[in-house]
Amino acid sequence: MAENDSVLSAARAWKGEKLAIATVVSTWGSAPRPRGSHMLVHADGRFEGSVSGGCVESDILQTAAEVIGGAPFQVKRYGVADAAAWEVGLPCGGEIAVMVQPVSAEGFDPELFDRIAEAREDGRSLTVTTDLATGHSDLRPVETGEIFANRYDPPRRLLIVGAVQIAQSLAALAATLGIATVVIDPRGRFLTEERFPGVTLDDRWPDEAIAAWRPGPATAVVTLSHDIKIDDPALIAALASDAAYVGALGSRRSHAARRERLAAAGLSAAAIDRIDGPVGIDIGAIGPSEIALSIAAAMVGAFHDRR
Repeated sequence: MAENDSVLSAARAWKGEKLAIATVVSTWGSAPRPRGSHMLVHADGRFEGSVSGGCVESDILQTAAEVIGGAPFQVKRYGVADAAAWEVGLPCGGEIAVMVQPVSAEGFDPELFDRIAEAREDGRSLTVTTDLATGHSDLRPVETGEIFANRYDPPRRLLIVGAVQIAQSLAALAATLGIATVVIDPRGRFLTEERFPGVTLDDRWPDEAIAAWRPGPATAVVTLSHDIKIDDPALIAALASDAAYVGALGSRRSHAARRERLAAAGLSAAAIDRIDGPVGIDIGAIGPSEIALSIAAAMVGAFHDRR
């Protein structure tokens, strides 16, 4: 989860200090934060992350202080049916269970933060398993008893092919979603820092660039250049990967012509069917910003396997 990046950063900065980590291990109904969400608490009261969006954090901070002080790990449950839930302010209609562990060899080993960060940087997923009877977390699977398995996926990434106006809006929107963006375009006059501030720029030919970025299940690829010499090689490279989402700008007529070109290039119908074209969810979008919004919605849906 991108939201846990701040927790990993804090864990590295606070390494060697007395810490506790709170984790959402179960949710029911309209819970404010998903399973796996973390909140890291320092002995001096500082914290990073969130387990409820603000509803139960005060109570978790108190529990974390007790765990840091030597109390055993705890699993706390909050729901609107309980008086305690109203006391800590969980009025959203959902229920959550939050595990609070010491950051220690007996609880959540501090070295796990490094292993998680390394895997994410390498584009790999990593699963940490916790024995809910003992509160001990490990990379080795727990075979018996009640367990909580938390999978840490690589950071989400968006590869935009074509440094056009829609790409400017889409890159800005992706940033607000915590999605790292790379804009690929061999045309130097289009690909400038002034037009794409704070975005990674890649001036290689798209097929070469996409192959180098190695799209995986946490990557989306969107072609926007309207130039078949740029877009088609990019799509061929993207469809050779297991990217979560591949979208291509253009009308239904231009997409039909695109399908014919890609089939002539040797791609199967099944591969070509992976392309979302015309790209994005149909919201009647007008103008670059609304088109970018439709693309972002389709991309997020693909990341959540909702397409």
